[in-house]
Amino acid sequence: MRCVSAVSCVPHNISVGVQYIEAWLRGRGAVPLYNLMEDAATAEISRSQIWQQLHFEAALDNGQKVTGALFDKCLGEQMERVKGEIGADNYADGRFPEAIELFRSMSTAKTLAPFLTLPAYRLIL
Repeated sequence: MRCVSAVSCVPHNISVGVQYIEAWLRGRGAVPLYNLMEDAATAEISRSQIWQQLHFEAALDNGQKVTGALFDKCLGEQMERVKGEIGADNYADGRFPEAIELFRSMSTAKTLAPFLTLPAYRLIL
């Protein structure tokens, strides 16, 4: 999946951000996702772009505003897509609930937190 427009960037940022956080919580430093090697910086960019789009109610290419409802809809759709890509068993055995909650809470926070791994450390200690 390639992010070619603001419409496709929201789901892509959600998918890549959550999948990287989930892998990071399992001790992985870099993760191949969609033919690219991703790391914490990519997840941070994904999360901060989503935060900015939500905070400033950015308009997508199709005119739709980025809202909390749109974010929640895309998050649910993307996690179902990921589950299909990696298999239900792998999804269930992973740390997706924690990764989803961390990505959701940081993306929808009132203020932009410094870096996503800082609160994530609480989940691995």
